[in-house]
Amino acid sequence: ISGDPLYLSIDAELSEATYQIISTSSAQAGFRSGAGAIMDVHTGELIALTSFPSYDPEVMADGHEVEIIDSYNHDDRLPFLNKVVGGAYTPGSIVKPFVAYAALSEKTIDPNKVIVSTGEIVVPNPYNPSNPSRFTDWRAHGAMTMREAIAFSSNVYFYTIGGGYGDQKGLGITKMSEYYREFGLGSTTGINIAEEQAGVVPDPAWKKAVFNDDWRLGDTYFTSIGQFGFLTTPIQMLRAYSALANGGYLIEP
Repeated sequence: ISGDPLYLSIDAELSEATYQIISTSSAQAGFRSGAGAIMDVHTGELIALTSFPSYDPEVMADGHEVEIIDSYNHDDRLPFLNKVVGGAYTPGSIVKPFVAYAALSEKTIDPNKVIVSTGEIVVPNPYNPSNPSRFTDWRAHGAMTMREAIAFSSNVYFYTIGGGYGDQKGLGITKMSEYYREFGLGSTTGINIAEEQAGVVPDPAWKKAVFNDDWRLGDTYFTSIGQFGFLTTPIQMLRAYSALANGGYLIEP
């Protein structure tokens, strides 16, 4: 007996188009895989959700196409992994708006204050003065306010407001990690799909537990640009950005 129709928020055609875009752009860029999702930032309804490469569920259900199933099992791109919820990746610069939000909320910096990027900041090494620590930008951006720093994705600006440099104080790792967690990073979203990963927001306790080492200023700098052990899932980042877009509501996808 046929059951009743089940209606989802997922748009099948949009999901298929998203899959095609990701698969094509991955091939062009030489990437091994990719993932993407589109969500209504007010209701949490997922409109598209795709993970590349994927698999044909009919093939798996029938079980007859042994060679195809074997190719799935031995594909190092992990087609069975739903990368939107189960793949944890280093976020990089997409965390910068949350550092900016934290700096504004804590009144760490005026958004119109100008910081100059010459392409790097240099921190003296007290143990070896001839070998200072250098933290680089992806280019010398010149003078920037916060708006420009977000637009240009300046590492130097976010090193500075994250860890402090020169006459500008920084948030510090305690406040910065606190705000990351306010936006749901480092925890699951509650989405009703199996194998969701929580990810990692680096902080001194995490470093001590994993590396048995003390936290350093450079660790704060790297955490302010989404690196150094930072792991997030695509659905986490989608949810976090939704909170920026919808007035501050951390919704459940």
